[in-house]
Amino acid sequence: MIIHTLGVVCIIYKEDDRDSYIEREKSPVHMYDRLLNLASSALTEKEFRQEPSNFWNEPYDRASIWKPCADRKPSTSRGRHDQSNGYILVSANGGLNQQRVAICNAVAVASLLNATLVLPRFLYSNVWKDPSQFGDIYQETYFMDIMKDEIDIVKELPPDLKSVEIEAVGSLITDSDIVKEAKPVDYIRIVLPILLKNRVVHFLGFGNRLGFDPLPFELQRLRCKCNFHALKFVPKIQQVGSLLVRRIRKYDAANSMLDKQLFGKFMPSLSYKEHEVAKGPSKYLALHLRFEVDMVAYSLCEFGGGGTERKELQTYREIHFPLLIERLKNSKPVSPTELRKLGRCPLTPEEAALVLAGLGFKRGTYIYLAGSHVYGGKSRMQSFTSLYPNLVTKESLLTHTELAPFRNFSSQLAALDFIACASADVFAMTDSGSQLSSLVSGYRTYYGEGHAPSLRPNKKRLAQILSDNSTIEWNSFEDRVKKMIEEGQRIRVRGFGRSIYRQPRCPECMCKSQ
Repeated sequence: MIIHTLGVVCIIYKEDDRDSYIEREKSPVHMYDRLLNLASSALTEKEFRQEPSNFWNEPYDRASIWKPCADRKPSTSRGRHDQSNGYILVSANGGLNQQRVAICNAVAVASLLNATLVLPRFLYSNVWKDPSQFGDIYQETYFMDIMKDEIDIVKELPPDLKSVEIEAVGSLITDSDIVKEAKPVDYIRIVLPILLKNRVVHFLGFGNRLGFDPLPFELQRLRCKCNFHALKFVPKIQQVGSLLVRRIRKYDAANSMLDKQLFGKFMPSLSYKEHEVAKGPSKYLALHLRFEVDMVAYSLCEFGGGGTERKELQTYREIHFPLLIERLKNSKPVSPTELRKLGRCPLTPEEAALVLAGLGFKRGTYIYLAGSHVYGGKSRMQSFTSLYPNLVTKESLLTHTELAPFRNFSSQLAALDFIACASADVFAMTDSGSQLSSLVSGYRTYYGEGHAPSLRPNKKRLAQILSDNSTIEWNSFEDRVKKMIEEGQRIRVRGFGRSIYRQPRCPECMCKSQ
């Protein structure tokens, strides 16, 4: 939790399984002291000269010519038959964002196989420890209604199939039966005969078991429609998400398409009187900082903590990643230095702060930090908060009572982060490959009307820039960082094999207005 008291930032971390790896009283770990000093001086100078950052706005006008249209009526029907071939059960694994992808894939597969989809269920995970089901996160009736013209969806199996021993009759489909990024022909060859024989199949897992290409136009459109139109958070999440954003901005939300989709009937608003006395930013930046202990340990990188850090992360790997340890025994290790050069190391909070400073964001910028459990805790965040003290989280913005209904439900907490990140004036990520970053940036592209910029660092290029940290001048650092981010903001049509959830600019999902 991050609490602001008389301008001082206090960070308090709640105990759980991973928190034993968060430092409490250790000295701050800095890898770029010289650059931090230069950044601090540059931010002070910018405040004095009132220089704005250009990165609050989408740099390319052509971003606004792409409009949402995955919900348009199909020009050619896939030929839905009156009689279904059977029922598809899906038990989705992972956290909120992996489950979301699984739901969209299930919709496409049900259409492909002319099957009836049973409302997906979510597997309980020892990692996420969240018993939430579909109806705890998404509006069930709304989902079924939006998709009703495309596929049949029911809440449960008919009585005659409820008693079927799925595994015994050979209808259980696991990840070992369907390859990653499978093609439609794989489902027709492997799954359809089982479905026709037993009238039911159960996909256990199913996160990434349908490739993005090659895929028929209508199946791709269905996935877009599911992700961007059919999956609405339940009112409880929308309402608290609206409160969260209002606490950051302290003013009326922009009456945008993006906010309407996120908040529904709970659009943030203030009365005229409240507006007069409200003090706060008119805009904010959301940051998805992926520096949790599991990601840090799995990367095999080093982060300036010396022997203590190396021992700590090795112990974590031995406990939590035994398969990784076995693989390392039989392979030639890549040095941490080489991993960093290759762009395979998570960005530290210090590096994230330097990037934001290089882009010209002022010291007073309000920053919403998504997620929690930063490895290294307060000592790791010290360099960030020294440059950007106005750092807030859902834990610091909401009261204990307001957060109580979401505690012990990690997916519902993640949904609040999704809303705060998607609604932000600028969304910055440190790892463009993460599911949250991909889905949020895609959502902003789809509904942002060309006014919802996302900032993606190229970790390999950034590593090259930071390798000159002992000699590089601040002006040069700024120029190189800005060019790196601008390159990631270019308006591109989705490339072959790329995620439609992250890059929806394609004919199946969006239409060009000119």
